[in-house]
Amino acid sequence: MSKSITDEESPYDIFWELAGELRRSILFKLGEKSMKLSTLAKELDATVQEVHRNTNRLIDAGLVKKDADGMLSLTTYGKSVITQIPSFEFLAKNKHYFEEHTFGDLPMKFIQRIGALNNTELINGVVAVLERWKMMYANAQEYIMELMAQVPLDLIEPLVERVKQGIRFSYIFGYNTIVPKGRREILNRLGWQEYIRKGIVERRMCERVEVMVIATDKHAAVLFPDQHGNTDLNHMLFGSDPLFREWCIDFFRYKWYASGSFDESKLKEV
Repeated sequence: MSKSITDEESPYDIFWELAGELRRSILFKLGEKSMKLSTLAKELDATVQEVHRNTNRLIDAGLVKKDADGMLSLTTYGKSVITQIPSFEFLAKNKHYFEEHTFGDLPMKFIQRIGALNNTELINGVVAVLERWKMMYANAQEYIMELMAQVPLDLIEPLVERVKQGIRFSYIFGYNTIVPKGRREILNRLGWQEYIRKGIVERRMCERVEVMVIATDKHAAVLFPDQHGNTDLNHMLFGSDPLFREWCIDFFRYKWYASGSFDESKLKEV
């Protein structure tokens, strides 16, 4: 006879186990490799008694298992749980930021992977944001990808300079994307159409951009919209962690394949 729902362990009981710092450390250490209790205690700089007590709790919770030789390792459940912890850590670290920002039009499958942003740095202030952006251009060695809701005037010439040096550039604008006055004249003066003709520059257009992404072969950044859905250039999440770069590139490609031909006449100059 199967258990009723009232007999089942609540899925939320796991939070009691994760609340303990030592238990989290045990999970992450065992996520790296299996080991015996004495080795685990030494790795964590904790007493054997402390580690034994907390490990038993994790075994009872189904997160850790011990074989006949005393080797401790994560269960499949345990391995799955530790992949979710970065999501909670990221949201907790940035809860004040998300009091004023939203995920915008970010699809659920990317929100479910939000832990990939856990090793990012929050850059504050428009001057600092633009300087970090220029640094990303300068350090790119192969490509630059951008999903843009607003185009800062100060970034146009540094970007074109990298394209001149052979860096491939792919970008997506939305029908809502705001570009600075004089942008078209600057691009014409710098021979932009020739780079498009040669295929060094690729561009597409989608209905709307809310979450902005910049990705290169070295770094990545994301800018979430404010509570009104507007672009906020005062704050940027920046990093070089491979998981974060992959997240940004995946989102860019998701938008790319859903976009159509570029139409300059749709852009609004401000």
